Amino acid sequence: MSENWLILETSGRVARVGLARGGSVVGAAELDSSRRHAREMTSTIGALLNAESLKPTDLTGVMASRGPGSYTGLRVGLMTAKALAYATGCELRAVDAFAAIAQQAPADAETVWVIADALQGLVYAQQFARRHDGWFAANALQILNAGAFAAGLAAGDFVSGPGVEVYANSLPQSCVLVAEADRLARVESVLAVGRGLTPLTREEVFALEPLYLRGSSAEEKANGPRG
Repeated sequence: MSENWLILETSGRVARVGLARGGSVVGAAELDSSRRHAREMTSTIGALLNAESLKPTDLTGVMASRGPGSYTGLRVGLMTAKALAYATGCELRAVDAFAAIAQQAPADAETVWVIADALQGLVYAQQFARRHDGWFAANALQILNAGAFAAGLAAGDFVSGPGVEVYANSLPQSCVLVAEADRLARVESVLAVGRGLTPLTREEVFALEPLYLRGSSAEEKANGPRG
């Protein structure tokens, strides 16, 4: 029988949910852009499963983005993935959002920077390099000053990710800016990366947290200097 995979990509402003059978996405949907992920997640998943006459227990596993990205969105997505894994015993694979975005780089790109807005003039940034068997991280995920990141780019560098739209006017015109993919392409990219990952152990599922590198805005405000 074909494997059935639920795909949860909740790192961005708009959350994406997909269902794959074997190596192909057979259904995808976006959640409301007002970020009501928790309220809509269950019904959206149910609709995708019903469309394929599947039950949660028919899932081989869940592939969930672990970030970086929307703090609330990532927590809702990962908690949903954990709940399904606990309840059904299915696999859980945690996919780095930037690794999935790198998969969408143009065919002529040998390296690509993936960026996202980290707020307060900062960017999440990570470079990926193409090898014969796919894209791989060339360095660790970082939080950098947006201006310093832009100044360090070289002519012809490819830059992708949700941060491109935010910082397009600040990035050198000599760079190649890669537009954000549509919802189906992002779901397909998460599937492509997730298929190459090892399922998390039960202990790893319990310990799984968003890849965020910093606290939420509320946490940073609470821990900041007091006047």
